[in-house]
Amino acid sequence: MCCSIIGYYSYGKKAAPVLVQGLKRMEYRGYDSVGVATLDIGNSKKKEDEKPNSIIVRKGIGKVSEVNNSAKLDRLPGRMGIGHTRWATHGKVTDANAHPHTSSIGQIAIVHNGIIENFEEIKNELIQDGYVFKSETDTEAIANLLQKNYNQTKDVKESIIQTVARLQGEYTFVAMFEDGRLAAARLHKPLILGIGEENIFLASDVLGFIEYTDNAVYVENGNVVIINKDTTAFEMLDFDGSPVKYEITKVSKEFGDAYKGEYAYFTEKEINEQHETVIKAGQLTESEITRAAKAIKDASGAIYLTGSGSSYNAALIAKHFLSKQARIGAEVIMASEMQFASEGIGKGSVLVAISQSGESADVLNAIRIAKKAGCDTVISVVNIMTSSLVHESDICIGMNCGLEIGVAATKSFTSQLVVFYKIISQIISRNNKSSLDQYTDHQGKQDQFCAHDNGDEKNNIRYMSKLIRQILKHPTKIQKVARELKDVSDIYILGRGVHYPIAVEAALKIKELTYIHAEGIAGGELKHGPLALMDSNVYVIIINPNDYTYEDTLTSAREIKARGANIIGISDIKSDIYDHWIEIPKIDRKLNGNKSPIYAVLEIIPVQILAYYVALEKDTDPDYPRNLAKSVTVK
Repeated sequence: MCCSIIGYYSYGKKAAPVLVQGLKRMEYRGYDSVGVATLDIGNSKKKEDEKPNSIIVRKGIGKVSEVNNSAKLDRLPGRMGIGHTRWATHGKVTDANAHPHTSSIGQIAIVHNGIIENFEEIKNELIQDGYVFKSETDTEAIANLLQKNYNQTKDVKESIIQTVARLQGEYTFVAMFEDGRLAAARLHKPLILGIGEENIFLASDVLGFIEYTDNAVYVENGNVVIINKDTTAFEMLDFDGSPVKYEITKVSKEFGDAYKGEYAYFTEKEINEQHETVIKAGQLTESEITRAAKAIKDASGAIYLTGSGSSYNAALIAKHFLSKQARIGAEVIMASEMQFASEGIGKGSVLVAISQSGESADVLNAIRIAKKAGCDTVISVVNIMTSSLVHESDICIGMNCGLEIGVAATKSFTSQLVVFYKIISQIISRNNKSSLDQYTDHQGKQDQFCAHDNGDEKNNIRYMSKLIRQILKHPTKIQKVARELKDVSDIYILGRGVHYPIAVEAALKIKELTYIHAEGIAGGELKHGPLALMDSNVYVIIINPNDYTYEDTLTSAREIKARGANIIGISDIKSDIYDHWIEIPKIDRKLNGNKSPIYAVLEIIPVQILAYYVALEKDTDPDYPRNLAKSVTVK
């Protein structure tokens, strides 16, 4: 799903330890096997007619540290090399399918991220030409095709250009040639050049080189990079071989802060940062928030929201508040379903695309489909402001929550909610009415979304941060509940209104971190099927804050309790219905604004904590759940 690639050349430093450390720093992206290849090209004064040493490859299944311990990856010789963490797409998880892959005569080694759609056609042709394949991967087709083209041209640049002209799909690859050159090509998958004083990097993530340099070139789509022999000079070309301009930028130092510090896991650290990250999200540049609000309010066509995973759940919440408070209808389309649901998108439409990484293949594909269908404006809400999604959007809003390493979204999700809080506040403000968008629910309670001046909005976010801090200070009760859930096979989470998508997000967190089956249920749907599942073996989490949904949700809890199920209540009001009560802070009734946006942020945090502690009880790694990756960069 989300491989990491790295290439490295240095004047004097051994490549292998640097490659292994870079792969460790990119572990959060997800993988099942690891490999490194190096080439000992000697020093820069080596005579031109002296043949360099052969490419050496070592690889295996498992974590970077495990494979390094068994295969001694970091002891390989040479100042040039490539490394890879693979997520299986073509072929099983085996040593043979792990990267790097060499050409059949061993003169070229390849690491690759993405999918080559026509690899079988290329592979069959190469087999007829006498090339040998040792794996089931599509990557090996690139290595042998490069070898064939290099045999014919004897030129690295020409062989790369001819190879990319033949490949179909979305990919990034880095190739190491036995003559001492590195080359790379990018098509819809990330590739970043790191430029040091005496070394140079090619990587899928700045974490691969941030310890050594903060000078980076974000390689544009459809470009090739060639690092010249015995030098850190490089060429940047398009797929036709023409030189292209590039810009060297300084990488934000926050990327270098990918350390757990006092915490046992990144997931724990990131959960506990949320009282700070909601403030940072609230400090976003107002100009981009205002532009997004204007584009949504003034759209002549339909409003669509899209995302995957937690970002999709954030889109569901955004839809709720757009409708409930701003009186703007919006449709949420799961990013992976956009190809089947784009018929209504046309001129005047606005698409809001949500992604933590900005590299999710489904989200990028969704916006391309929408643009092709006639969508006028793409607004992105994204954490990585150098990502592909940013480059393909008209308006970009950063979450400003810092690097998120844990695979399961935590602080990025709550930051997304704050971003939408700000956008919708701006939409309401633009209507220029002092009491706009009041609504009355079925019980006659009246709420108002938020204050219409920026000062009160910021006060509300600071208040939200204070309440989050209160939750984070008292995890003991949640830990006790986690011990009870260790051996449970089914957990259901019930919510109404805006709390239903929170229930769906809560179920996702439990599935990701604990491997326990979990399902979000809409409160009103309980009698339409889910009630049949309720018995004494089942645990049900009831999301029930004191707002317009409270009484109806409590009634649902009673119905579940009558069937013998165990009830965990997440609420600011204690009830005898709950077998376990996880308390969230009471929200000041004098708050100038609707409490629901604050509740939506508060109530997910106890579930994040619960899922984390259940993972520890089950002895699973909360940072790197099995079979999952941080950003899914292939469809």
